[in-house]
Amino acid sequence: MVSLTAIQRLTSAKKLIIKIGSQLLVSSANDSLRTSWMRALAKDIGQLRANNCQVVLVSSGAVALGRQSMAVHGRSLKLEEKQALAAIGQMQLAQAWSHAFADLQIKVGQVLLTIDDTENRRRWLNSSSTLNSLLQMGVLPLINENDSVASDEIRFGDNDQLAARTAQMIGADLLVLLSDIDGLYSQDPNISQDTRHISKVDKITEEIEQMGTNNRHGLGSGGMKTKIMAAKIAGAAGCATIIADGRNDAPISTLLSGAKCTLFLPQIKPAQARKNWIAGTVQPKGKLIIDDGAVNALTGGASLLAAGIVGLSGKFERGEVVSIYCAQNTEIARGLAAYSVSEINQIKGLRSEQITAVLGYEPRKAVVHRDNLVLIRR
Repeated sequence: MVSLTAIQRLTSAKKLIIKIGSQLLVSSANDSLRTSWMRALAKDIGQLRANNCQVVLVSSGAVALGRQSMAVHGRSLKLEEKQALAAIGQMQLAQAWSHAFADLQIKVGQVLLTIDDTENRRRWLNSSSTLNSLLQMGVLPLINENDSVASDEIRFGDNDQLAARTAQMIGADLLVLLSDIDGLYSQDPNISQDTRHISKVDKITEEIEQMGTNNRHGLGSGGMKTKIMAAKIAGAAGCATIIADGRNDAPISTLLSGAKCTLFLPQIKPAQARKNWIAGTVQPKGKLIIDDGAVNALTGGASLLAAGIVGLSGKFERGEVVSIYCAQNTEIARGLAAYSVSEINQIKGLRSEQITAVLGYEPRKAVVHRDNLVLIRR
């Protein structure tokens, strides 16, 4: 893979996740929102969108704003108190971001996620569909962890990992983690003079992970260790990661001007990562048998339509991996089913225009879309 610089990654990104921590959003002096900073970042995002880049914003700050609203300062919180304050602060956070983007005529759509939404396959699909639909509508998705319902046992605990999981979910090619430090150092620069800045990481090794442990910088719930973990998660999905200082106004413009940062490179592209996962599934959940015309269509790069399916077996839901066989009982492909086994039983052999009358709702374009399909043999 050609190694691109951080600036090149930013300017060429088609799907970009920007994560900001509460220490950037909320002033440490009085717990108030840094609204001018938010407007400057909104302008940066507007420029990215003008260059045909789809942007998702992952924003912390709900609990901090809830503290401010309820005048709860200077003490540790019980879990139920955090959840209640998050519910109060999240409304203010979403409203503040809506105001920040209002002058740019950019609409904001709030999406609150938990770990279950990124690990349960059906909920993963629903969340992915929602996010991609918002992007297609030109709406900016605003994501935060659903702290008001997540317990300590089932929460991310920091939005770095949430942002990385979101990158996986939508097939992003770049994740930008804005923090209060300008990247990874060999030692914590606050306590060691014998340190060096790491501008690029080709592969996350044990040595790199140890640097994250040594860097305890960060005022939020995360830190360098969680950022490296996020870069690892994103990289496995083919997404590059940039860790950059977000404290100055217009942090994306600052990055594009050549500001110091750390770029973590993925080993593969997002589309290939997805297809590797599909092809490597040990036990597909079902089997689809297709006619010769559908075989020719698939080998030519097309999606699998219901009309080409002549039989099926197994138990699977929408989004699970199925094997695709020709009439001679040879596996030719694998893919993610866009329908459950019961739905495909009803629509197999039908033309697309016939499906609505059978299912009672507007059909998806394909039973297995070509983007979610891997040929095993041609």
